[in-house]
Amino acid sequence: MTIQFNDPDRPNSYIGKTVPRPNATKLVQGRGRYVDDIALPRMLHVAFARSPVAHAKIGEIDLDEAKAVKGVLRVFTGKDLAEVCTPWVAVLAHLKGLKSPPEHPLAVDRACWVGEPVVAVVATTRAAAEEAASLVMVDYEDLPAVTDTMTALDKDTPVIHPELGDNLAFRRLHEEGDVEGAMAQAHKVVSARFRTARHTGVTLEPRSILVDWNPAEGQMTAYHATQAPHMMQTVFAKHLDIPESRVRVICGDVGGSYGIKVHVYPDEVATAAIAKMMGRPIKFIADRLESYSTDIHARDHEIEAKIAVDKDGKILAIDVDDWTGIGPYSVYPRTSAIEGNQVVNLCGGPYDFANYRAQTTVVFQNKTPTCQYRAVGHPIAVAITEGLVDMAAAELGMDPVEIRRRNMYADDAYPVTSPAKMRFEGLSHHASMDKLIGMMDYDALRADQEDARKRGKYRGIGIASFIELTNPSPFMYGIGGARISAQDGCTVRMDPDGSVVALSGVTEQGQGTEAMLSQIVAEGVGVNPSQVRIVTGDTQVTPYGGGTWASRGAGIGGEAALQAARALRDSILEVAGAMLQADASTLDIRSGQVVDGDSGEERMPLEELGRIVYFRGDTLPKDLPRELVQTRHFITMEYPFAFTNGVQASYLEVDTDTGVVTLLNHWCVEDCGRVINPQLVDEQIRGGIVQGLGGALYEEIHYDAYGQLLNGSMADYLVPMAAEMPDMQIGHVETPTGESELGAKGAGEAGTAGAPAAVMNAINDALRPLGAQVTEMPFTPERILRALGKIED
Repeated sequence: MTIQFNDPDRPNSYIGKTVPRPNATKLVQGRGRYVDDIALPRMLHVAFARSPVAHAKIGEIDLDEAKAVKGVLRVFTGKDLAEVCTPWVAVLAHLKGLKSPPEHPLAVDRACWVGEPVVAVVATTRAAAEEAASLVMVDYEDLPAVTDTMTALDKDTPVIHPELGDNLAFRRLHEEGDVEGAMAQAHKVVSARFRTARHTGVTLEPRSILVDWNPAEGQMTAYHATQAPHMMQTVFAKHLDIPESRVRVICGDVGGSYGIKVHVYPDEVATAAIAKMMGRPIKFIADRLESYSTDIHARDHEIEAKIAVDKDGKILAIDVDDWTGIGPYSVYPRTSAIEGNQVVNLCGGPYDFANYRAQTTVVFQNKTPTCQYRAVGHPIAVAITEGLVDMAAAELGMDPVEIRRRNMYADDAYPVTSPAKMRFEGLSHHASMDKLIGMMDYDALRADQEDARKRGKYRGIGIASFIELTNPSPFMYGIGGARISAQDGCTVRMDPDGSVVALSGVTEQGQGTEAMLSQIVAEGVGVNPSQVRIVTGDTQVTPYGGGTWASRGAGIGGEAALQAARALRDSILEVAGAMLQADASTLDIRSGQVVDGDSGEERMPLEELGRIVYFRGDTLPKDLPRELVQTRHFITMEYPFAFTNGVQASYLEVDTDTGVVTLLNHWCVEDCGRVINPQLVDEQIRGGIVQGLGGALYEEIHYDAYGQLLNGSMADYLVPMAAEMPDMQIGHVETPTGESELGAKGAGEAGTAGAPAAVMNAINDALRPLGAQVTEMPFTPERILRALGKIED
């Protein structure tokens, strides 16, 4: 049976409806089980002595005082762990020229950033381990620190890793068409310099891991706050020389991730190595202060960019030169070159133009490593593209909505390939823009803006169209050699009481995976969502899968769940047909009852069918299949990514005396394909917008010239608070992907992708009458006042 998801009256329909989250009660009652809630017999705690300098040789290490602390059992150096754990090198074959040095769980000869783990202290309590770690004495011989991205490749800049020859980690140049010719013929060429600050994730739950090694069974069990349990299973097995089948990773409740928890961290691998060496459970929970210097950072980019347009506003060419610093190592296994690579792939995304040149230069530096964080590369690419489009519109005296409409791909033009060689299956830029303009009442806002200016108030409207890549295929990592699964699986079974259990490789990170999967399985089988139990995050029981990243949960994990649920439904109906002496094709399952497909008449509850199959199977025909469990896997094949699209708008006011920005309203129209749970999708987008607004107005990691982190605490690293956030109105257009029956794409990063550009354009729209412009995020009061000429350098 083919389900028509666009039919709201279909029987047993849950896909497309708001259904309560099955784990909500547990979480709001404080009954979640996070890694730090787990205590195992004979468990010990590990704390790390970390480098206080950005770059130094490691000399003599004095451990006497640390070992004397009551409760301390062992102290490990980098050389100790190197005996049981092999180093890793984070490169991908399809990123030509990417290089990185080997990285160890603990620094062996050199420390390369402030916060790099150097010594591990194991004690009976966390307090004792931390006290002893503070007493470790290391003789550091200072080396020159490389901190500036733009001078990292200068001939007089020290090379961090001499064996690599220079500080260049990766460079990619993509050229399409004749950029120089288009620039020469253009009516207007607009150029700008953009900068995006370093951010970090600030998850509610810090990075956490508890590893138990059972030498009698040769079994390692890791309770890990991770987004990709199967990936970590592979990592621990490979580098600790354990058969993969003997490594179990359990990912229970996780207090937020945003990409922060999808990487391999030295201290977490060190925890696993120590557990193996000591044969006891070892727990590591990062505290908030060390999180700032050890959680990956992201978004540290400086860009020179140009756009060429003709007199009618048609885009002729875009030219982008992007530079980014990634710290001293490419982060394993996804690599730190992906964000810059995404900037090249995504700039100009919504627009139909022919001539494109983009280069990313990725350099090493002595700062915390950067890697993939929510909406990898998207906010940067959208800020560049949408900032240039707004500037071009201003130069032409054209409305910013009109210039976009003249350049966006037509909604009936697909499939198309962008100048960056990204293949788009089907997008809805014009439909999304039309819906946005209606939602925000664009003309009325312009009138309000004009009236406010007459009263000396400077308000601005910012528009930002965007694309978002989701549902990555093996193209993203598989061809590069990393063991990161692009497929996902789901096992669905019916138990004797007629309830259904679904085991999925997609993990729950607080974003609503359990609700989404329960709706899909409920509709696929024919039961109520309350009759579905979802199990995720356990490599020993769930089918092999990629986990949660790149907005792939619904599009890939959801499709696997749908196919498994439908297969289980068919198995149930085959048994029911034999029991009821009816053709299985004439039967259906609705609300946990086998019914006549035409009349809806109830014929048998699933509980009764389960009783017969599991306890009186002898009464069924001998040749009747009766396995009420099905597993299906799904992987995308036709397109490298399932691109989504949308458009955001911001309305705000700038106080030109103080530089303070007040957010008045924010809108987002997003096309994530099939919407499974409208409330979940809306809240995902709102959460993403908040993170995007944080990057636009507040969040910035600061370092001094010596590589010292200057604002590594909640007291001075600003994150957006509820009182500072505007109302956010969310709308949707649905263009289902044809790669799956479900048709879902992804929605988790769309809000973050477009929000910073919308705010930037709104600020500049407000300041345009005053001749001021800002392009360096975050747009702090100081930067706005400097743009207005009210603060001198």
